[in-house]
Amino acid sequence: MVVNFAGADAGTESLTWGQKAIFRDMQESGNQFNMPGRMHLPGGSTVDEAASRLAGLMSRHAALRARLSTDGAGRPCQAVARSGRIGLDILTMPDDADPADIEGFLADLWTGWPRARFDFNHDWPLRMAVVRHRGACLYLAWVLSHLAADGGGHVLLADDLRAGEMADGADREPRHPDVLDIARSERERQSRQLSSRAMRYWESQLRNIPPQTFAESARLQAQSGDRYRQVRFRSRAAHLAMLAVARRTGTDASRVTLAVIATAIGRAIGAPTLTIKVMVNNRFRPGLANAIAPLAQNSVVTIDLADSTVDDVVERTRSGSLTAGMRAYYDPDELAEVIERLDSERGYPASVTCRVNDQRAMIMRSDAGANLAEVTPEGLRQKLTETSLTWLGRRDNMHEQVNILIEPKSDVVSLHMMWDRWCLSDAEVEALLRGVEVVAVEAAFDQEAPTKVAAL
Repeated sequence: MVVNFAGADAGTESLTWGQKAIFRDMQESGNQFNMPGRMHLPGGSTVDEAASRLAGLMSRHAALRARLSTDGAGRPCQAVARSGRIGLDILTMPDDADPADIEGFLADLWTGWPRARFDFNHDWPLRMAVVRHRGACLYLAWVLSHLAADGGGHVLLADDLRAGEMADGADREPRHPDVLDIARSERERQSRQLSSRAMRYWESQLRNIPPQTFAESARLQAQSGDRYRQVRFRSRAAHLAMLAVARRTGTDASRVTLAVIATAIGRAIGAPTLTIKVMVNNRFRPGLANAIAPLAQNSVVTIDLADSTVDDVVERTRSGSLTAGMRAYYDPDELAEVIERLDSERGYPASVTCRVNDQRAMIMRSDAGANLAEVTPEGLRQKLTETSLTWLGRRDNMHEQVNILIEPKSDVVSLHMMWDRWCLSDAEVEALLRGVEVVAVEAAFDQEAPTKVAAL
């Protein structure tokens, strides 16, 4: 079904810093990082009402009306249309399909549809479908391009859809910055100064790093099987243990999780110091909290692990990640220039090839009462039997050696790890992930628990 839309804002602007960052990640990794979503529709919903929801969403948000283009210098830019047309797929289930059939179809759609790539120069960055059964519209399903929004923006768009507003294209009050506003603001002097300060921080972190975070990639090149793999590790015991550490140290769970992961990596590879790439949600910056745009950007934090307690590492991670967060809003073109210069001065190319992405922070949602939970040694021990490690199979490619996603799950630490098997064997990966639980449990009720990482 063809859906017409019209919005208030239109024009052509440079890419925002967040768009540049994610577009560069897409080019380097070959992955578009598309984000799926779904919602249950109220009883009696019609296709026309679903079309109205889609038209209202497109009208309200300039990022959904943006396509890639090229400026006069041949650089990527974005063109936001004032109006246009978009397709709404109508997926009709057979009349004899039972609820399990429909749920199975939706699960397959959720898995497969995000793999279909967007043509950024011609496609709108949103695909949407309505699932219909026996004349009733049951679900809306969609796929959002990461070039239009980050995880926090995706949550805002989903909330907008669930609100059921059949907007006529009029702006809401108060009006939030859109991608055109953000691109213009990033050319202003104040923003350029922010970027310059971030570059000085990045230079201090990158100047003395090794060529890669882990061993040279040729170390395990003869290992049979797929080069890139992925695994998921889940531990309720680690979750409870990290809450205990967070409560004792007065630190939030996100930074405790990063500190524990860093300690486990340090134990696994014998690294007394670790530089990690982290994703930072820039929505804490004035005016950006409710913007529909990709605002998360990489930063880096260096953590000393040797001859310390886990509590020491938690404090260093807290302090270091605060600084890293303040230096995560910058022009990626400037960073590329800094990296090129440092590679030349250092005499060898180097990059941080370990990334930890706490998706709980990216979507700005957490268990508000988590740090008040009652955590006891006995309760923690009981949860150890529920720990799971699941091998998820191959990945097509990666541009880093290790990428750990901290998934937004409640009551459990859920780590989705992707890695290059030319630098870490399967056994080393399992030891690393299980080590996260071991470190957390050791430190839960012992403020003197050592990292067990020795200085070189």
